Amino acid sequence: MRLALIRLSALGDIIHTWPLAQSLRDNRPDLHLTWVVEEPFRSLVDGHPAVDSVITVATKRWRKAPFAPQTRAETDVVMTQLRELAPDLALDSQGTFKSAWITRWTGAGKRIGLARPWRRELLPGLVYTQVLPGSRTQPHVVATNLMLVRAVEAQPGHEISAPDGHWLLKRSNERYPQVRRNSPYAVLLPGAGHPSKVLGTDVLGDLARRLASRGLEVLVAWGPGELERAEAVVAVADGAAEVAPPTSLEELTVLLGGASVVVGADTGPVHLAASLGTPTLAVFLTTDWRRNGPLGSRTAVLSGAALPKHVRPGSAAVNPGPMPSAEAIEERVSQLIEELPTS
Repeated sequence: MRLALIRLSALGDIIHTWPLAQSLRDNRPDLHLTWVVEEPFRSLVDGHPAVDSVITVATKRWRKAPFAPQTRAETDVVMTQLRELAPDLALDSQGTFKSAWITRWTGAGKRIGLARPWRRELLPGLVYTQVLPGSRTQPHVVATNLMLVRAVEAQPGHEISAPDGHWLLKRSNERYPQVRRNSPYAVLLPGAGHPSKVLGTDVLGDLARRLASRGLEVLVAWGPGELERAEAVVAVADGAAEVAPPTSLEELTVLLGGASVVVGADTGPVHLAASLGTPTLAVFLTTDWRRNGPLGSRTAVLSGAALPKHVRPGSAAVNPGPMPSAEAIEERVSQLIEELPTS
């Protein structure tokens, strides 16, 4: 069977789809799995042990110039690749207009996505030949993704599989050994996908001073559009932290994978760190960690959000609460490190 898995973005969502890819492979060893993903995230799926091939798209660039000759040329290439692939099944785990459009391009006779309300957007349902419900018993998005294994006539397991990024860490360490550091260090993540999710620079700066007093070097890592915030954190830290150098996704993997602890908000690099087995503390301010939190035995969550009694399957947005103090975050970091398995 030839299967096209459509999960285009973003960093954390792709990581939360790794268990689905692995489950598909485990249940159908004969499967040829092609992952369709946005260009910037190719390194997150190319080389995954469950993935046979990768097709990249650039929907953000295409939307900016839909009638440009370059856009037409690039979309023609993708459509040709999909026609040559000729998948028997297209599985859309993203459930957005753009992912559904790519699902339609596959030309697969079976096009399957999530049912509402697990799928947030309504229109993608017009593209699918079948929809499947997400998890009714486990609120985490990984559990809902795993329900899509039924598309290949398999049944999901009773336990949620935490995303495992050790394959990516091994490759990244081999390619970028210069990123590795010898002394113990912590990584702070000042950015997030939405301004409401970010931790205050004063809180992170104070936290940096506290972690430095424990004998840790403190690095403030940053992505596109986050350098100014990283510099602001370092300024508040007053010599207790430094701005990390710019990194690709694989270089960031090396940096996070070697850290003694990683602290950040609800942001993709937090989930990447968790998948690498790095002690990771995620601070959630406006999203429900029960649905979107990091998974793994070396993770912890500190929530400042006002959580409802029940998790909404199609959205993680909740009412914001007070931002935790640096003291509260440091205390949870201490608990996390003390609670870690000894093996």
